[in-house]
Amino acid sequence: MSGHRSNTVLSRRDFVAATAGGACALVTGTSGCLGPSGPQNGRLEAVWGRRGRSPGRLNKPRAIAIDKDDLLYIVDFTPRIQVFTGDGKFVRGWQPLVSTNGRPSGLAFDNDGNLLVADTHYFRVLTYTPHGKLLADRTIGGTCGVGDGEFQFVTDAAQDSQGNYYVSQYGNFDRIQKFSPARKFLLSWGSHGSEPAQFLRPQKLVVDRTGLVWVTDACNHRVQVFDTASGQAKLVKTWGEPGTAPGQLRYPYDILLDNAALAGQADGCVYLCEFGNHRVQKFTTAGEFLGLWGENGRGEGQLSQPWGIARDSQDRMFVLDSYNHRVQRFRL
Repeated sequence: MSGHRSNTVLSRRDFVAATAGGACALVTGTSGCLGPSGPQNGRLEAVWGRRGRSPGRLNKPRAIAIDKDDLLYIVDFTPRIQVFTGDGKFVRGWQPLVSTNGRPSGLAFDNDGNLLVADTHYFRVLTYTPHGKLLADRTIGGTCGVGDGEFQFVTDAAQDSQGNYYVSQYGNFDRIQKFSPARKFLLSWGSHGSEPAQFLRPQKLVVDRTGLVWVTDACNHRVQVFDTASGQAKLVKTWGEPGTAPGQLRYPYDILLDNAALAGQADGCVYLCEFGNHRVQKFTTAGEFLGLWGENGRGEGQLSQPWGIARDSQDRMFVLDSYNHRVQRFRL
């Protein structure tokens, strides 16, 4: 697969992105490469996708979400939202409203099974049915600003079990805002910086079943976890340090919690997709390194600046191999 390769993070502030990762294709602990027939966590099953603008082709896919029927929803740089089976068969697709200013960069499903789209450069979150109908009355935001309910560059949205929404943004005021099920402003926290509870491009949000909010603080090369039950955001834990060694991070763009982690269990696992290190890493919920796979390249099992990961009900992980314009499927 051919394609333009960039060494800069795609942001308004021109953050310097990582150089090529050079990580082992499959590693657990610190024992080194295990090869393509390694352990179940990271065994390559399929590679699909081809660069292009016609239906079913991809151009720098940027975000992925999976519905209850295991269909994959992918937004790319064209920008389009396309729906695929787990084997890469094109099902349907649609175009967001406008894209002159920039493209969406986040996807997630709400509690009703509708698709939340982080319409990044239009300062809002859009809601679509799975077949692409815009639910305009469910839009959050739309005004560029720093006031309550206003946004700069929106990166992601998530909904908790109580129906509350969380929306992340970057810009001059990197922060997260919380909204009621009726999309009324409740809470804002964070600021631009590298101190605890500050952010440099909070890229992905996941809310577990206990209500904790997990955030990939991408340009701080770390994960931060918050509890908002008291009406304020309390930092529960943070982990991660910059680097290319196993357990270190370089621009983690996406996060995935397994079922145990989503339930708040200490024995759960957390997967991070690293844009800068061209790999996926596996950690405990406390941030202890468990394994990794991926290295920079165009071959099967290799990655080039991946933006997203998602897991279906069959324990298959799908990685957006963004600058190779394709999807890779791994068996966990």
